[in-house]
Amino acid sequence: MITHADKGKNTVQSLAKGFRVLEAFSAHTPEMTLSEIARCTELDPGTVFRIANTLVALGYLQKVPDSKRFRLSLKVLDLGFNALGRMELRSVARPILRSLVGQVNEAASLAALDGTDVVYLERVHAGLVRLGVDTRVGSRLPSYYTMLGHAILAYLPREQVLKVLEAQERIRLTPSTPVTIGEIDSRLERVRELGYALSDQEVISGLRILAAPVFDIDGQVCAAVSVAAPSMRMPLDEFMRRTVAPLKQAAADIGKAMQSSGAATVAALSA
Repeated sequence: MITHADKGKNTVQSLAKGFRVLEAFSAHTPEMTLSEIARCTELDPGTVFRIANTLVALGYLQKVPDSKRFRLSLKVLDLGFNALGRMELRSVARPILRSLVGQVNEAASLAALDGTDVVYLERVHAGLVRLGVDTRVGSRLPSYYTMLGHAILAYLPREQVLKVLEAQERIRLTPSTPVTIGEIDSRLERVRELGYALSDQEVISGLRILAAPVFDIDGQVCAAVSVAAPSMRMPLDEFMRRTVAPLKQAAADIGKAMQSSGAATVAALSA
């Protein structure tokens, strides 16, 4: 609850009062009248009336039929479940990502598509990172050039892919960066053939990135896993030989772990 000391230009008092109304409900008081809410929250009845009706309109409160009482709706649970699901997903993914980091790869990531960007949901890296890339949980990158993006876009409906690609400016970061619809389509077709996306210094000089899709219980792509390694560490063929199979297995393991643990859908977590 916001105290008097917290009040000021950086807070929205009407929003704070709305949460006070929601927090007034509990296992002991699952249903209340407006006067009971006002007494519990120490808000005036007129304010409680407006807030309660606003929350009803938004779907967070329900009016109890044939009474003057209100109760929380199931929509309130969505807020908690989304946060819980994110924590479950990260706890599921982290040890799997950690297994991909070692002598070959310096970083492993899990990301989901949000609009035109991929959003990093979890990331594990070696103690000494020489990749020269400042990417962390919550970072966003355009999907058109990232291998994480390609690993997801390759398995989405054509209409959705075009919508994503046409909604963003596509800049050629290096001479090899795919930017046209045709170039990207060719890369996505290759991903579907191989089951992974590869960038050999096409986005960042000296950096190789390999990504594989993660599928949910319905067989729909919901995320992607990637590894990143300096190109100077070993020849490309050796990098592929040592990385492709573990990466695909990690993507499959995360998908299975999500299903068995009941973790929330990744697409919803990125929102």
